[in-house]
Amino acid sequence: MSTAEIDGVRIGYEVIGHGRPWIITPGGRFSKDAPGIRTLAEQLAAHGHQVVIWDRPNTGESDVCFTGSSESAMQADALAGLLDHLGVGPAIVMGGSGGARVSLLAAAQHPEVAAGLALLWISGGIYGLLLLAMVYGGDSFQAAWTGGMSAVADLPEWQEVIERNPRNRGRILDQDREEFIATMERWMHIYCPVEGSIVPGITDAELGKLDIPVMVFHSGISDLHHRRETSEAAAAAIPGARMVEPPWGDTEWVERVAESMESGGDGLFKNWPQIAPQLIEFARSI
Repeated sequence: MSTAEIDGVRIGYEVIGHGRPWIITPGGRFSKDAPGIRTLAEQLAAHGHQVVIWDRPNTGESDVCFTGSSESAMQADALAGLLDHLGVGPAIVMGGSGGARVSLLAAAQHPEVAAGLALLWISGGIYGLLLLAMVYGGDSFQAAWTGGMSAVADLPEWQEVIERNPRNRGRILDQDREEFIATMERWMHIYCPVEGSIVPGITDAELGKLDIPVMVFHSGISDLHHRRETSEAAAAAIPGARMVEPPWGDTEWVERVAESMESGGDGLFKNWPQIAPQLIEFARSI
């Protein structure tokens, strides 16, 4: 694994293949090593593309970081900084779930790095967004409030990043407790649904200013975390965005969640290689 330091934060990444640049971002706090991510990159590389897979801050082997208006905005800045560091932009920016949000924010806030945008599983709906607030900030907020930063460092959600990057424990312990609590509140608040903002952290008006080719994969009707109407509304708000159907059935997300819960694994993205042909076709159209 290669690393780059972006604004004082060490980022782990790999570059696969040669040719037109891409960057792929998974969701949740899953790393670039989650099943399906590397395979998708390799399939794109086999068709003449250069693909960056990376660990966002707070995932995998990268440093933890607690700055920014939201975790997604901070990671979007890191994405743009990494592409600039590598000198491979503008790239086609692709992501799903939390990675879709990061990709969209990166393209909107750093238009110089994005040649195109491919979005999958855009989080939305009141239930889905409020759940994300608690998933990403709730436990850390409560732990800091009741037990201080040592309690945060002991949380299960931070163990992978500490095990894979031991200095992360110190970075967590070094946080000022009051400032950290304020950060978690700010990060959770961004998920509160508001009128005029389909995607947390970006207004619909800002979506309307995107002037790059965009492809949005239709979310499944059964998906309560990435509502179908959210994917439709996002595509409608972005000028010229192309809505496409994914190659799997309606229950793909539900099945992947159930399978991952049973196995205790991270197989949410294992079928992403199936969308490689559509991504390659999209790249050819740009």
